[in-house]
Amino acid sequence: MSSSLRVKWCILRTSIEERLVYRADFMFATLVRFLPIVTQVFLWGAIYQASGPGDTKVINAYTYGDMVAYSLLVMVGRAFSSMPGLTTGIARDIRDGSIKKFLIQPIDLIDYLFWHRVAHKLVYYVMAAIPFGLVFWLCRDYFRGWPDGITLAGWCVSLVLAFLIGFLIESLMGLVAFWF
Repeated sequence: MSSSLRVKWCILRTSIEERLVYRADFMFATLVRFLPIVTQVFLWGAIYQASGPGDTKVINAYTYGDMVAYSLLVMVGRAFSSMPGLTTGIARDIRDGSIKKFLIQPIDLIDYLFWHRVAHKLVYYVMAAIPFGLVFWLCRDYFRGWPDGITLAGWCVSLVLAFLIGFLIESLMGLVAFWF
């Protein structure tokens, strides 16, 4: 294994171990992240019930089931693209001078932060698999079946790209702190 891959593997492994140390806190935070989707399900239920007894219960070509399915899929996409604390962490490291370790040592800051975030997302999805699975199982009737393979593959690729775009935008916003 090349030295570059060994460094990346070490960063990934260490970050996963670091995340797993605080399992209870991580699990609680994961469960709390599901509260907005539960709130949305009830909110959309109230909106569609208020549309009137004789109405067809369709708002802008979306039924209640369509809206719940859409909200669940948005939750998954948002979980891939969100990078909480990345921008402020980079700016804080620049402000307090702790970024110097990346400037004088042969470890690339962006590479380190990337693998740190990959570890964070891996641990998050392992911990969130049961709650995600439960929510999707409870709401399974709102989905109209499985999409074809090309659509599913395209969605998976878009999730990976959402992670990359979210990471790059947040990183670049944090690096702007060099100018201020």
